[in-house]
Amino acid sequence: PDGRDSVADTLRVLVGEEADLILVTGGTGPAPRDETPEGVSAVIEKELVGFGEEMRRASLLEVPTAILSRQSAGIAGKSLIITLPGKPAAIATCLKAVFAAVPYCLDLIGAAFLETDPAKIAAFRPKAK
Repeated sequence: PDGRDSVADTLRVLVGEEADLILVTGGTGPAPRDETPEGVSAVIEKELVGFGEEMRRASLLEVPTAILSRQSAGIAGKSLIITLPGKPAAIATCLKAVFAAVPYCLDLIGAAFLETDPAKIAAFRPKAK
């Protein structure tokens, strides 16, 4: 459910179980019932504002109401939490926009190593010096 407490409680369980990547869908709009971002804010230790900015930018290319969306991302422990819209097509747009950065983010926070299929999406990791 999109409620602040239910989202926060569920995320705390997942973070406690050491989930490396948590994708939360729905509840990111401006309606009174949409409290997913508030629930996420109660759990994360660091916000990653660039994720939300890029997801909205990509979505705005498809629909002008994307500006109403409140996607975000943040870190809790060794978990990366990304909030996404509720519609499958919008989820695909948002993930396509940001997922190349996810494996490196997981590296930086000490989470599991994630490989991607380069035919679908190439993970970006800076070259070692």
